Amino acid sequence: MSETALFRGSCVAINRRSVLIEGPSASGKSTLTLALIDRGATLVSDDIVNLAREQDSLIASPAPNIEGKLEIRNVGIVELATTNAPVALLITLDKNAPRFLESPDQRELAGASIPAVALFPETDALPLRAEWALRLYGKRTD
Repeated sequence: MSETALFRGSCVAINRRSVLIEGPSASGKSTLTLALIDRGATLVSDDIVNLAREQDSLIASPAPNIEGKLEIRNVGIVELATTNAPVALLITLDKNAPRFLESPDQRELAGASIPAVALFPETDALPLRAEWALRLYGKRTD
């Protein structure tokens, strides 16, 4: 039987690999999600993500009660198309993120080990940094 879990945070898919985004309340999770969608990503889920382990993969999917909904601060809740995708990376938004990264940490989620990086949230370059982190450290899912 596969393990399942609920993840508190947001998730987008970039080139069929999902990126989980976590951080404290008001740290910019939904803002990063929106910026990545603007750059071509697809929403998986905002605020709560379903995780299910399938063999060696961890699959992220929308939480049913909020599927397709994304909160845009000061604007409201919008409806977007969603997808499911294997988890390749966990990003933690952290004002104390290290300046340099030699290798990603590993986090255990629903019985699967996922590469994890911390990114400084207060920069216009955050979506670019997230894409580069996925490119350099994301788990291969194909």
